[in-house]
Amino acid sequence: MDIINEIEKLKHEKNAVILAHNYQISEIQDIADYVGDSLGLSQIAGNTDADIIVFCGVHFMAETASIISPNKKVLIPDLEAGCSLASTITAEQLRNWKKENPDAVVVSYVNTTAEVKAESDYCCTSSNAVKVVEAIPEEKEILFLPDRFLGGYAKAVTGRNIKVWNGACHVHEKIGEIDFDKKQAEYPNADFLIHPECSCSTSCMLKSEVYDCDIKIYSTEGMIKHIRNSDANQFVIATEVGILHRMKKLKPQSEFIPMSENSVCEYMKMITLEKLLNTLKHGQYEVKVPENIAEKARIPINRMLEIV
Repeated sequence: MDIINEIEKLKHEKNAVILAHNYQISEIQDIADYVGDSLGLSQIAGNTDADIIVFCGVHFMAETASIISPNKKVLIPDLEAGCSLASTITAEQLRNWKKENPDAVVVSYVNTTAEVKAESDYCCTSSNAVKVVEAIPEEKEILFLPDRFLGGYAKAVTGRNIKVWNGACHVHEKIGEIDFDKKQAEYPNADFLIHPECSCSTSCMLKSEVYDCDIKIYSTEGMIKHIRNSDANQFVIATEVGILHRMKKLKPQSEFIPMSENSVCEYMKMITLEKLLNTLKHGQYEVKVPENIAEKARIPINRMLEIV
């Protein structure tokens, strides 16, 4: 029996569901039951009838699934699949920041540990960060963490009083400032799709207003929706390159150009078919958030899920 068939057999025998983030390797995306962004996969984790959730992503995503579905067994095929952004702030650092700003509302990007979420008022994803900020009373000061580029983008869009933590995703940060004129000359008819975690997100938003061009700031799932509905045949993509596989499957006749071919998250690429098989076979690498932390973290996560 080949590895694909063995995974499928074990999945059905154990009533498991396989969730894969858009940045996973192509083989994992192809065998997953659902492929999506953090928000979409969180919603699926909260509604699934499966007994086991196998999360092919990074550790904070599996933690979020455990918090949302405490009665499910949540597995991750590689415990070392971490997140450089999530590691930029600890719960202790957040508690100290809150003490310095006692009247502020805390908005934590979903790319954080369960302990940090437990210290937060709201969670958000890149797809609903602006909506979450707008849902908070205007007179309130906001502490946004940990991504300074997503926070800066939300601040620019909403004009709100936001203090932003100085964290970043090592992949999106390296994409850097876009040489807009050069890219426009090279791909004059392309749609430019930029993830708000990119260090160029706010400047790209301003360039779009100045040049009246097709630069869009989107979460990964927002990019997928745009491509599905767009008449363009060329798309320049500024995010982790794993999503190009899903895009090419969606529109094989179109051309997808990565802003940087080096935009690769080594943590997202750690999960392989062999590791997925071993997780299903042995039930190994369970992610379980202690209930005292999960109970607190569930409040901001549920608020996130209500704002879509």
